[in-house]
Order: sequence, then structure tokens, then C-alpha cells
Amino acid sequence: MKTMTDALKEWQVAVNALEQGDTIMLLRKGGIREAGGRFRVERDRVLLYPTFEHQKPELLKPNYAAQVQPVGSGWHPAQVQIGAWARVTDVFQVTEADIMSALLPFHIWNQEFVTERLQWKPSQPLYVLLLRVHRLGQPQQILYSDTYGGCKSWINLALPVPLDESYPVLDDTTYASRVEAIRSAIVH
Repeated sequence: MKTMTDALKEWQVAVNALEQGDTIMLLRKGGIREAGGRFRVERDRVLLYPTFEHQKPELLKPNYAAQVQPVGSGWHPAQVQIGAWARVTDVFQVTEADIMSALLPFHIWNQEFVTERLQWKPSQPLYVLLLRVHRLGQPQQILYSDTYGGCKSWINLALPVPLDESYPVLDDTTYASRVEAIRSAIVH
């Protein structure tokens, strides 16, 4: 049985969009607790850990903003559902606003989010990650741990999550087509 404990934290609404095949893209600049204050792609295969911390509906396109659900504690539920894992297939570093505008159709965030991300730590690029997402055959409920919290991208889960019976969200042709469209927008 294949298992995994490495996880990438991302807004719950973004994880849902990845799991549904609405997007293959994440935008990252790094959290306060990142090593050296910079984002790095530490792993190429990760579980997608939905976080409720810092979700801001006003930074999402309208149909995604409506999907943000508050959590009783304000930060995280007592249990978190892990429903997918992903392989990071491509990583691009972008600093130009015109390129980010060209990428707007490919992700869930609005122009305000993109502008804000580019302007925060302007000497650092915005990372564009393309993810080949696989849904788990059996989503797993895991207990929240304080070690999972905070402004960091990468976490290690206490218990391994089985990957058996997982399947790709998008077929090979659809995924390759989306990757090519995004690459074309970046490397125009």
C-alpha cells in the first residue's frame, strides 16, 4: 500500500477547485514561517491539505468567494478532510503584472489578489505551480494538530494517508492542454 505524509497547505476553496478540475494552478509567495521568508518547492508529490486560515472571499473570483465557509473556531476545524494528492509538474517564477493578467482565466483568484501578491515583497517572484491532481479513492479525515497551523506551506502529517485507488482528476490530454495554454501565457 502506497502512503504519503507530506502535505501542501492551501485555502480550502482552492483545494476544492483543484479536486474538481476547475484549475490546475496555485499561486504562492510564501508564508511568514517559510525558511528564509521565501517560498520554495520542497516536494514534488504532496497531499493537498485544505486550510481555513486567512481565506478572504474578497480576493477570489465571485463564484469561488461564495464557497468560502467560516469555521467555528475561526481558524480550523477539529478534523480536516484530505481528499487528494498532487504531483507538481511545473513551477514558474513570475514578476510581471502583464503575465499575471494573462493567467487570470486559469486560477480562482481575482486581480486584487494578484496585484497584492506581486506588491508584497516585490523583489521576490510569485510562484506559479501546476498540479496534476489525483483524488483519493477514500478521502481521509485527520485530526487537526497545532503543528499544522501557522503561515507555512509545507507540513508533515502525523499519520500516513493511503493513496490506493486514487485517480487523476483530469485525463492526460486535458491536463496537457491546460499546461500548454498556461506555458504559452507565461513564455509568450
